[in-house]
Amino acid sequence: MTPRTNNPLAQEPRYELISQVLRKNILNGVLPKGLVMLEGPIAALMQTSRMPVQAALRLLADEGLVHRFDGRGYLVGAVGVAPLRREISEFHLDIPQQVDDALQTRGTWNYFYDEVEEQVASCQVFGEFRIVETELAGYLGVSRTVVRDVLSRLQERGLIHKDSSSHWVAGPLTARTLREKFELRAIIEPAALRLAAPYIQYGQIEEIRDRIGADPSLKPEGLENALMEHCISRAKNTSLVEMIQNNQMLLTSVNRALTRLGLPEDAIALDQYRTLFDLIARHPIDSAAEYLRDHLHIMAAKNLARMKIVAVISEAVGFPPYLILQ
Repeated sequence: MTPRTNNPLAQEPRYELISQVLRKNILNGVLPKGLVMLEGPIAALMQTSRMPVQAALRLLADEGLVHRFDGRGYLVGAVGVAPLRREISEFHLDIPQQVDDALQTRGTWNYFYDEVEEQVASCQVFGEFRIVETELAGYLGVSRTVVRDVLSRLQERGLIHKDSSSHWVAGPLTARTLREKFELRAIIEPAALRLAAPYIQYGQIEEIRDRIGADPSLKPEGLENALMEHCISRAKNTSLVEMIQNNQMLLTSVNRALTRLGLPEDAIALDQYRTLFDLIARHPIDSAAEYLRDHLHIMAAKNLARMKIVAVISEAVGFPPYLILQ
């Protein structure tokens, strides 16, 4: 595998590389006006996750190269063009070799990321753990270059950090940390919802509301993602949206990990989300924002309770060899 130092673009944020490719192909006409730009197909083409694609599309929207419309995704060009629904892979994007190499180098970690994220998130409620790069490379059977990409991604998501000795460290997730993150959510997410109100497609919100309870595949985590995608992320403040996403990352990963450890999902949260989406659909956005704030306070208390339950079963949990309890 080509070392990262041989290609300076491999150190660039993924959303910058993706936006660079999309911008070039929009400006030179390869991507036609009206083309519907969906996160999933772009992520597959670029060999990355959806999050940097989201950031790249928001950046292009700020530049006026794409725009939101009454449907999923973005449209290329100015407001008023008719939607053109075709696979982006049909257009044979012009991707500079150096950018392509950087994206593929950064994309290799994606094969291993979910497994490592789950293990790192799971351990944090039990204390502080050091992550040993050589052990992780051996555990995954990959080079340390790939391991560093995985660790960099975990750092971006706020799941790990470096200590004073430059060791990678995960946790501990304390009650205070969790409480503070939910307090921040209760301040900034209702504010973003109010900012997003003029840009929400309320027909989509009604559809989601009507599916809650009727569709068993719709879980609280999926509803939280839907709230982010269809409401909060539509706020015309990129910095605020990114702050919200970054603050949610650790909480979402840990909650998913606790569920995988055997704790039941919160069935009552479905009713709360139904009420929240109903308030949004009816357009009293201030009422919805206040309800969202109260919902987040309730979720904070429930997550603190889940942490206490898991803390007493630490001896029954086996940790992979690259995680060393400090």
